[in-house]
Amino acid sequence: MTSNTISRYLAPALRVAVLIAAALCPLALKAQTDQQFTQYYQVPSLYNPAAIASTDNIRVRLGGRLQWVGIEHAPKGFLLTGDMPFKLFKKRWGVGLVAQQESAGLFRNLTVSAQLAYKQPLFKGTLTAAVQVGYANEQFRGSEVFIPDDNDYHDPDDEAIPKTDVSGSALDLGVGINYEHRYFWAGVGCTHVNAPTITFGDDTGVTGSGGSSSGSGSVSGGTSTGTTINKYEYHLRRTLYFMAGSNIPIRNTLFEVMPSMLVKSDFTFTRVEVTALMRYRKLFSFGVGYRHDDAVSAIIGAEYKNFYAGYSYDYPISSISKASSGSHELVLGYSFKLDFSKKNQFKHKSIRIM
Repeated sequence: MTSNTISRYLAPALRVAVLIAAALCPLALKAQTDQQFTQYYQVPSLYNPAAIASTDNIRVRLGGRLQWVGIEHAPKGFLLTGDMPFKLFKKRWGVGLVAQQESAGLFRNLTVSAQLAYKQPLFKGTLTAAVQVGYANEQFRGSEVFIPDDNDYHDPDDEAIPKTDVSGSALDLGVGINYEHRYFWAGVGCTHVNAPTITFGDDTGVTGSGGSSSGSGSVSGGTSTGTTINKYEYHLRRTLYFMAGSNIPIRNTLFEVMPSMLVKSDFTFTRVEVTALMRYRKLFSFGVGYRHDDAVSAIIGAEYKNFYAGYSYDYPISSISKASSGSHELVLGYSFKLDFSKKNQFKHKSIRIM
């Protein structure tokens, strides 16, 4: 397949994706709140609910990440995704599930979301639009806060910091579109579209007002005069993701080149990741990745029948390398076929599909 042919199909898809995403997620964003995965192409539904049910398979992915090893309380995360297609009213649909848990510092968050997608043939490919409805829970371990009495920068009695463990939950929504062709895929997703605010409180009996912030959201706290419960708010920020990738067979060989990219932005902060993989005999894959101003990655993967295993190591290129030896990530997958007859007529070739 020539580069001109790929461009001819890819350009209209990208224009459609950007226009629809702009309509779906028009408000200003503030920060990213979702887990960072180097193998994003294996767990795309974490960032875009429309990236589900792209074959007639039930697919399950498990992921774990240890970020910035060597730094105390560095982020640690776990991820579970699953999806499957089905037919209703002679139309093709998909359902999916995403559950993720991450701890960073004294914060711990959990989100569980259900996804529903509608698929429509378009330009010899498939255009998918999807919605996501979920539950978001945030916890803060205030009982572990320690501020020395002689600290010149922080007040141990700061009323904006919870003194006990607090938690709360809220409704969490997402939307996305995705286009799959035989040789490429591209999509745009917007998570936390409703920008949910999670409210929780403690009963220390101290009144006042104040605030603090976290890199994965923001926290503000305060009480009304005369109450005995401090109330705090944790804000999940809308985040926009663009993903794209391709499979390029190398003529007369058993190798494929599989480039991909992920752009995540709140329109104030933007980060770009690019990945270049090589796959041999559809069994083994290896490659490198680059996350702008953050890390370089080495990636390996193996597929056998219905199983997949992938590992990546990130070496930090920012100043954090002075304190951390890097980040480790493992993704495991399993899929099995659903027989919709017509010999899997929706099958696509993608680096995200076993």
